[in-house]
Amino acid sequence: MPDQDLMIRTPDAASDKTESRETAGRTLPANVEAEAAFLGAVLIDNRVIEELPVAIRPEHFFEPVHGRVYERVLTLLDRSAVVTPVTLKPYFEADEALKELGGITYLARLTADGQGLLAPRELAQQIYDLALLRELVSVGRSLVEDALDTSESVAPMEQIEQAEADLFRVAEGATTGNEAKNFKHAAITAIQMVEAAMNSGGGVSGKTTGLVTIDQKTAGLHDSDLIILAARPGMGKTSLATNIAFNCAEEHLKFQADGGPNNYGAPVAFFSLEMSADQLATRILAEQSEISSEALRSGKLSREEFQKLSFASQRLAELPLFIDDTPALTIGALRTRARRLKRRHDIGMIVVDYLQLLQGSGRANDNRVNEISEISRGLKTLAKELEVPVIALSQLSRAVEQREDKRPMLSDLRESGSIEQDADMVWFIFREDYYHASSEPDKPTADSSPEAVEKYNVWANTQIEVNNKATLIVAKQRHGSTGNVPLLFQSEFTKFTSPNMKDYSDYGFE
Repeated sequence: MPDQDLMIRTPDAASDKTESRETAGRTLPANVEAEAAFLGAVLIDNRVIEELPVAIRPEHFFEPVHGRVYERVLTLLDRSAVVTPVTLKPYFEADEALKELGGITYLARLTADGQGLLAPRELAQQIYDLALLRELVSVGRSLVEDALDTSESVAPMEQIEQAEADLFRVAEGATTGNEAKNFKHAAITAIQMVEAAMNSGGGVSGKTTGLVTIDQKTAGLHDSDLIILAARPGMGKTSLATNIAFNCAEEHLKFQADGGPNNYGAPVAFFSLEMSADQLATRILAEQSEISSEALRSGKLSREEFQKLSFASQRLAELPLFIDDTPALTIGALRTRARRLKRRHDIGMIVVDYLQLLQGSGRANDNRVNEISEISRGLKTLAKELEVPVIALSQLSRAVEQREDKRPMLSDLRESGSIEQDADMVWFIFREDYYHASSEPDKPTADSSPEAVEKYNVWANTQIEVNNKATLIVAKQRHGSTGNVPLLFQSEFTKFTSPNMKDYSDYGFE
């Protein structure tokens, strides 16, 4: 073990012994003796690594040599090899930095007293905590330097957002940023997803939407996915989004109460740039109590309806659904708020209503297409950064109204083709009854001709057939096939449900 004067070299210049490990006259937080004792414990008993309270990585070590030794230990353990100072010897005979600490004999000295075996878990926790503190020092130093440097720009809000992003990464334990993942790690994650789908009984491997027909088509909403939910005004975008948000949050509550092998729900963050929080809450109450929003606002409720409202409000009281109704958010501010919610409440899904009401950074305000492109990329980045599905609502262009066939297409996405490119899934809501109702002919009278009566009767019969039927058009899906998903829409409650039948032929598709 090195002397008490801590002859340590920086990772960036291991051979430069004059490199200072000080910041503003103060030594960076580290405990090299704890690192050496922990490595000694691992080399004496390799099983120590299996019982650690935190995932120690090579970059968590302050002494670069310790980091390289630990990295080699992990590599050999992956090969099911027994790791001792003897088996490590061939890999470090030419290591110049190790020679300065005593060469190969230093590896043997690590196991000399075995003190690390007395408290390996505590040593590991301290190594991890000190690594986080050093990263905090780095974030703080960068924040101060950027704030003092006004040579290029004065943008305090951007610096605050960047600082929050850096602090979030530290809080998540990413002390060196995102590292490349080996295939083994990715394969294990994929297998876990398959197991979740098998355990669900319905093929759901991600977060549930609570709507069986959608879950069957998509296998749920998966982490890091950006889902664009688009439709013309009046089709029910916000209604479907609130339905999914409620169902996902409620499933999380059920998991907490009942347990199980997998949690198909999660706390949900709902960013409502169009409606206020109380308006959104009123809509969710109407959906779940199945009382019209008009009756709720006017207070014209029967005793039975008031009881239903009371039961619904009790269900909603503990719901992990967080509503942020701040208007005119920038994409940067939204990402900052989402990180806070992730840190405080561990949110597992984000809904944004709606994309076109977000603002860019200001660099592209002269070009709306570029601004929307920046926003859609920012939402995809947010989904990957927080590892949650992000549902972003979007408006469609008026080109839909000008066609005889009103079914939306990808080319109808408003203002930017980058929305389609950045999205993992693109959903469109289509309700034939909405358009059919607007084509209602004049009601026949006693003086009407037989043709007029027949025309109205045909319209009325068709209206009955299409009433309350909706279609979710999956126009893009990176993980599966596209196609149509049948839904029911109760317009009086603004509530979507899945039909309880297997034959969807009368929806107009197979």
